[in-house]
Amino acid sequence: MKRAAAEILREYGPFPGVKTVAGVTFDGEKVWFASGDKLNALDPETGATLRSIDVAAHAGTAFDGKHLYQIAEDRIQKIEPQTGEVVATIAAPGNGGDSGLTWAEGSLWVGEYRARKIHQIDPETGKVIRTIESKRVVTGVTWVDGELWHGTWEGDESDLRRIDPSTGEVLEMLEMPAGTGVSGLESDGGGCFFCGGGNSGKVRAVRRPVHPSTAANK
Repeated sequence: MKRAAAEILREYGPFPGVKTVAGVTFDGEKVWFASGDKLNALDPETGATLRSIDVAAHAGTAFDGKHLYQIAEDRIQKIEPQTGEVVATIAAPGNGGDSGLTWAEGSLWVGEYRARKIHQIDPETGKVIRTIESKRVVTGVTWVDGELWHGTWEGDESDLRRIDPSTGEVLEMLEMPAGTGVSGLESDGGGCFFCGGGNSGKVRAVRRPVHPSTAANK
């Protein structure tokens, strides 16, 4: 297993009126982050908060190219980003113990925090398609270039882990500085991860390692 210190490229926030940052996602231009009772759009270039949607936003956030998805307690809401309207709702697989959320391969992928699992679910029905076991609690989930990464946060220790999607084996670990938690995770599709910072009220950009095989595919 590869192990390295996480390289924090930039910190955003804290933001006015935001006490905690949970899920994060990226729509190609804006970083969206959940803050309890709002979804907020952040410009990653300037650090400015562009707008907010009044919607329950307690944990993971995802974007499928058109709609936002947001965990709220024991359900996942599908949201029209232009209007903020919740257009559909499905049950979350962890019954309220859900954490990270991402979109990949036409499915939602949902972290179940204390169960240390990642579920692939049908975005229309919520049916679990398959489950991946992890070695640590799951606080954020993202797929990028065929790699499955998730965040962890236990006590003062937090890291980003690349795991084998077949076995759950940890292949690579990026260790965050002590006391720097990861509450949500999303790739920008390139060399950066966006991480929710929990009760720090911040969003952090962390450098993503690019492997020779990955670079060759680009």
